[in-house]
Amino acid sequence: MQKNLEAKFLEDFEKNQNIAHKICRIYTSNKSAHNDLFQEITIQVWKNYPKFRGDSKFSTWMYRVALNTAISLYRKSTRRVKTQDISNLAYKIKATDYDDTEEQQLKALYKAIHTLNDIEKALIFLYLEDKPYKEISETLGISSVNARVKMNRTKEKLKNILNP
Repeated sequence: MQKNLEAKFLEDFEKNQNIAHKICRIYTSNKSAHNDLFQEITIQVWKNYPKFRGDSKFSTWMYRVALNTAISLYRKSTRRVKTQDISNLAYKIKATDYDDTEEQQLKALYKAIHTLNDIEKALIFLYLEDKPYKEISETLGISSVNARVKMNRTKEKLKNILNP
């Protein structure tokens, strides 16, 4: 049973690991912090994987776990989430390096996104991933109407940051 769970986790995680990399890119500013957050997201997704019931797509569930992990770690710099050693699992994940050279043209956008609060960052991230408002609201645990209102305000805020 544990082998099947582990194999399914590895398959699901490897298909969706770019979710974690993109969240790391938005919530961190250097490679070391990116790697630390990626590892913590991996741990939290693995720890919570047995609770995944399949009510939503794995990617939606993973967005929620990853965003909650990022927000928890970086909301207060003194607060740290307890980590676990995943050395016995890490060698089994075929990690691909995150190459951000293709995203250099988005540097100004990422810089602007870094100035947003945690919820606004999550909204913009999910919007940039072309997620429908229904999925955004489910991921963030807010109503669809609230997601739309917050999104419009956040877009306006980004416009003002990018075009003062």
